[in-house]
Amino acid sequence: MTLLLIVGGLVLLILLRVPVAFAFLAVNIVAAIFVFGGMDGLEQLITSMRRALGNFSLAAVPPFIFMGEIMFRAGIAPQMIEAIDRWLGRLPARLGLLAVGSGTLLSTLTGSSMASTAMLGSTLLPEMERRGYKSQMTFGPILGAGGLAVMVPPTALGVLVASLARVPVGDFLLGIIIPGLLIAALLAVYIIGRGVLQPHLVPSYEPDPSSLRDRTLGLVKYVLPIGIVIFFVIGVIVLGIATPTESGATGAFATLVLAALYRRLNGEVLVRAVRGTLRISVMMLMIVAGSTAFSQILSFSGVTRELISVVGGLEASDLVILLLMQFIVLVMGTFMESLSIMLVVLPIYMPIAQELGFDLLWFTILLLINIEASMISPPFGLSLFVMRGVAPDHFTMGQIYASALPLIAIYAATMALVIALPEIATWLPSLSEPAR
Repeated sequence: MTLLLIVGGLVLLILLRVPVAFAFLAVNIVAAIFVFGGMDGLEQLITSMRRALGNFSLAAVPPFIFMGEIMFRAGIAPQMIEAIDRWLGRLPARLGLLAVGSGTLLSTLTGSSMASTAMLGSTLLPEMERRGYKSQMTFGPILGAGGLAVMVPPTALGVLVASLARVPVGDFLLGIIIPGLLIAALLAVYIIGRGVLQPHLVPSYEPDPSSLRDRTLGLVKYVLPIGIVIFFVIGVIVLGIATPTESGATGAFATLVLAALYRRLNGEVLVRAVRGTLRISVMMLMIVAGSTAFSQILSFSGVTRELISVVGGLEASDLVILLLMQFIVLVMGTFMESLSIMLVVLPIYMPIAQELGFDLLWFTILLLINIEASMISPPFGLSLFVMRGVAPDHFTMGQIYASALPLIAIYAATMALVIALPEIATWLPSLSEPAR
């Protein structure tokens, strides 16, 4: 009953469009008064929130957000997309593959599914429509590629998930790389397959002529430098040069240098990037504080202990319980956005996963894949509405929904592979050296 009241109140506030941070704060205040006891409960709540924000791992969140802000404010992404386009030649469904390739690279810069979806949609949709692409092969590739933003580091959401789940942030950032690239590969196979089997969906056309020299120059100028940023975020962790928190600072520095080299770093870009970083960071850190306090209230009230006892008494295999937990997350994605889902389920799921003996790193990565799939789950997946916002008026939500269904199957296939072969998520972290 306590669980239903607390979680039900939280979900109700979110459905009423109360900002997530304030929804958690309101539920925590009421629960602290009744569970912890009056003013003493409120003091305990304040102490819990202060400790949550004192987590050193969270210091990486603002730099990761700042990287994406600088890249987009400086307008570097469109040139990168154009440089990739020149190399695709006459491949089937060329623009769909361009969406996947650009989305994979953009994911290293934004860490936001909504930002990547909006950027890819506003950039590629007009060209796809002009070339005669049908709705299934315009919205689908862009939605799938936009979802890669949280699956390829750096990702502020990934740092939050790891911090709240209490798994090593560095291991988590490394662990999501192979699943993210696997999703990209499956998306590419799906796009090429439909392009070959249903060519009427993706009419072929002659690419704009460009010499090998021009294509190589574009690759060197606009794509390869992104590898430098990736090295300063991921490479320094793998080589043991920096901790995940420090890698946020090195990545932000590399991004500033890159924008300066492109001569796109000025006072206006810096002010807008800092302002956007502050706004998003404060919101995310408030949510972290509220979610951590929420977890402690569940634990203190006995809800967590009773849930573990109930799950332990179920006459079902661990695999069945795991699939049921993931199904619940997917259903939640039809009416809640990903951050809300993560903050509601993590305090409940992590003790259960520990009781069942799951590898917590593997389980958390699996959960992140599922949460990202929920972003494109009809009818209320958040990325679907972002796509509606950038699409021309003559397209319908029904067309966007139809294009998203095959993508959910791709995410489900990725999850099945990660469940069958846990090494997909755990192998890369096992190779890293601890930073000294």
